[in-house]
Amino acid sequence: MREIVIALSTLRPAARLGPPASSLSDEMPMGLEKGIVLTMVRNARSLKNDKKINVREIVIDTETTGLDPLDGHRLVEIGAVELVDRAVTGNTFRRYLCPERSVPADALAVHGLSTEFLADKPVFGAVADDFPLFVRHVPLVAHNAGFDITFLNAELKRAGRAPIATERVVDTLVLARRKHPGGLTLEDLCSRYGVNSLRSKHCALLDAELLAAVYVELISDRQAALQLEPIATAKVIRLAVAKRRPQPLPPRVTADDRNTHREFVRTLGKDAVWLDYSEVSKLSLVIAPRALRGHN
Repeated sequence: MREIVIALSTLRPAARLGPPASSLSDEMPMGLEKGIVLTMVRNARSLKNDKKINVREIVIDTETTGLDPLDGHRLVEIGAVELVDRAVTGNTFRRYLCPERSVPADALAVHGLSTEFLADKPVFGAVADDFPLFVRHVPLVAHNAGFDITFLNAELKRAGRAPIATERVVDTLVLARRKHPGGLTLEDLCSRYGVNSLRSKHCALLDAELLAAVYVELISDRQAALQLEPIATAKVIRLAVAKRRPQPLPPRVTADDRNTHREFVRTLGKDAVWLDYSEVSKLSLVIAPRALRGHN
């Protein structure tokens, strides 16, 4: 039954996806959760010789022509990485796609996939069955998953295919927000967990591989690197000593200023705070400071 606990701990963070990432739910629908439990119990009982149940997950990422499919933007690349028992298997999926439109300059700066490069690539409808066949019905892992799933479902709908059910999606942005303060981008998490993320452009498959490594760290019990800067012990610290001025600066407070202040303090009464911090000889007050009252 240990495998059941492992699988459920992986699936339980699955979040319902809504437009804003911050509104993602933390709970899996009860019907789906019960179905998973019953299925896994039956599988566990049917195993002999303590065979292990393999938990399969797919980590995905996409590149697009823009931010919103409702504005006519399309997918240009899909990348996916297979995990079995939280280990990368080497089984991957990658498709470049012709978006049937031009690639804006700002999107080109992000992923480097030009209109000319994508012109001879298949449209999504021509490969619409490839991605569902690869991922099947296992949990999907994505960072800021609402973005990727929205684009994938828009393309699937355009191709007449069933959409991806949101309750099967695990959003690592939600997991990271629960676990860490501060930066939550994929680059931030790669830096936190020591995952080498050096790259000049975004790439769906490469980003999916990076996210797979980050995801394993996020759901493990290992401590993230503190990333403390090393102390340069050989550095000599020199203290600057202020020199006395040969000629003191003339006072900026005039005699009229002092007299005006004295008159103002007299109007404050015997509980004035100024009486605790001023010298009587300098202020020439009629009312003595509190510290001297007992001696008059």
